[in-house]
Amino acid sequence: MRFRVLLILLVAGTSFLPLAFSQAEAQHDKRGYNLLDPTPDALLREFTTDRPDKTESPFTVDAGHLQVELDLLTYFYDRADGGGKHETVKTLAVAPFNLKVGLLNHVDLQIVALPYNVQWTHDRDLDRRTRASGFGDILLRCKMNLWGNDGGPTAFGVMPVIKFPTSQDDLGNSALEGGIILPLAIQLPGEWDLGTMVQVNYLRDSESSDYHTEVIESITVGHDIIGELAGYVELFSNLSTERHASWVATFDVGLTYKLSRNVQLDAGVNVGLTKAANDLNPFVGLSVRY
Repeated sequence: MRFRVLLILLVAGTSFLPLAFSQAEAQHDKRGYNLLDPTPDALLREFTTDRPDKTESPFTVDAGHLQVELDLLTYFYDRADGGGKHETVKTLAVAPFNLKVGLLNHVDLQIVALPYNVQWTHDRDLDRRTRASGFGDILLRCKMNLWGNDGGPTAFGVMPVIKFPTSQDDLGNSALEGGIILPLAIQLPGEWDLGTMVQVNYLRDSESSDYHTEVIESITVGHDIIGELAGYVELFSNLSTERHASWVATFDVGLTYKLSRNVQLDAGVNVGLTKAANDLNPFVGLSVRY
């Protein structure tokens, strides 16, 4: 059953391919480029990333080009007091990255990996401390832009996702999972940018082998501050259908700075608004296009 649902998610995503191809045909200057015949540098679209906010971008990497987006360092802190649980969890992730390759003008393939994670858990009732570390899970994603990739006031995409359970030391749930992401970008008056997305995931239950769905929604608003420095604010929500699951919501804020046409630094912090969310998640990141 679980594999059948994952297949349905993938088919739903790839069913948009004909629309994506028709969009590419309208872009006569770039539609012929592909992985083996890269888009010339002069025709590259503006450098856009899926980070540092949680809202994914509908824009793809140009055909034949690579893009690496990574956290240089990200830290999670959560103090739980409720539901019979009194523990503090601290997690440090070193260089989690998203490697993207442009397959066509409107399609890119992405590999998201967590090379090294360390998690410290303190059970305050028993005064017991545990530590887990190792490699994390791997995500395979394929983003298809349906319109607005190379211009226009709006842009929309679809991105199927599959998670492969490669994590070590009980850092993951050892389950094959998947989902689909629908990102939308809108240019607002006054040179403001708005991004929003809906994501539906199919995940294994935390206390059984059954599966449930979760719905993620987010909205982010950004604007240039001065020169190449820009900022954003974001609201993020995660609602799960799993029994006894709690609502996860965060308020996120961050900055980006473009060092060049193909290099961007970022930093920010995500703050938990609900008990189920991590209390604090500061990070520093880097994105590079080749």
